[in-house]
Amino acid sequence: MQTYYTKWYSPSVGREMEIKVYGHAGRPVLFIPCQDGRFFDFENYHMTDAWAPWIESGQCMVFSIDTLDKETYSATYDPHDRIRRHEAWMNYIVREVAPFIQSMTNDRNGWDGTPGIIAFGCSLGATHAANLYFRFPETFDGLLALSGIYTSEYGFPGYMDELVYANSPVDYLAGISPDHPFIRLYNDHKAVVVVGQGAWEVPESTFRLRDICAQKDIHVWFDIWGYDVKHDWDWWYQQVAYHVPHILRGEAPEALPLDSGRGTSSRFICPAPTKGLRPSRHPFRD
Repeated sequence: MQTYYTKWYSPSVGREMEIKVYGHAGRPVLFIPCQDGRFFDFENYHMTDAWAPWIESGQCMVFSIDTLDKETYSATYDPHDRIRRHEAWMNYIVREVAPFIQSMTNDRNGWDGTPGIIAFGCSLGATHAANLYFRFPETFDGLLALSGIYTSEYGFPGYMDELVYANSPVDYLAGISPDHPFIRLYNDHKAVVVVGQGAWEVPESTFRLRDICAQKDIHVWFDIWGYDVKHDWDWWYQQVAYHVPHILRGEAPEALPLDSGRGTSSRFICPAPTKGLRPSRHPFRD
């Protein structure tokens, strides 16, 4: 697997920020690490193995970046200052990382223009990925969010201002008008939000996001896995294998085998009234 490492001083956050790229060609994927994570987590936690079939075949390139969670979501100082630090990180992604990704993607593929970027993350990384996708649909045209929490209450409990609101998908999507131009963009894209119902998962946040998207006719595939599916890497590897073909190529995934080698799970496609790809039925797995 071809890799490339770089770093630069970011005016947005006032420090050097590091990036590692996996792959030689294909659609760009931005990986947001889990809470407090670093750019090398994509590799250190073996997510490279889960994505290898598509990276090595030139179907996608994955760009893994640093978070600032230790200064924002995980910190305990004034939330007014923490959310502004988080917004600086968001500006770093949109104003610096995204143009870098698009330029490198064009160079590697011989493309022109501004290719859309797929946002991908697990846990708090999924929270950030979903926020990027819903806030900036002109830049991000795909989403794979695994086990996220989609309200700012997680990082900023009991505090709300205009920037907290702007980083809380369940809040700003609830307030979006039915004729907002972003809805058309969402519905031209592919978004998958996945959650289990086992240990350490918080499916209620996904249910809340699902209901809001249904009310607004925002097309997202909400895939709810079983009660034994916990908040952990082994399950995220399976969910990547299941959903990446749809995100990259629009292919309907095949049902998982009854014995996947990673435990058993009751899983189903959530029957929310959202549109888009939904297999007619997935059997429960005992």
